Amino acid sequence: MNKNNIQNYRFVCTLTFGDIYGQIIVWLITITISLASALALMGARRPVYALATVGLVVLLSLPFLLFAFVTTLLNHIELVSVEPGVKTEPIPGNVSQQQPIQAAG
Repeated sequence: MNKNNIQNYRFVCTLTFGDIYGQIIVWLITITISLASALALMGARRPVYALATVGLVVLLSLPFLLFAFVTTLLNHIELVSVEPGVKTEPIPGNVSQQQPIQAAG
């Protein structure tokens, strides 16, 4: 792809909140379970274990969450070819359904 041909393509991101909603719910459940286990350990003689449990769960689950977000985002990026002389403009509120507009002149 040389410099002249790059203008014939555009990047389109079709990611919506519904695509990552399940990932957020799973992570919130993970955090809730870790907090519940920390509260259970608070009654023990060493509450440091409770804080370590929450920190460990967050530390170990965060890379998986970020990996899931990034791969989901990359799966929703498209390279769309555009015909010469056609100008595209986004429709407000709905980026995934863009309509081509004929350029004047």
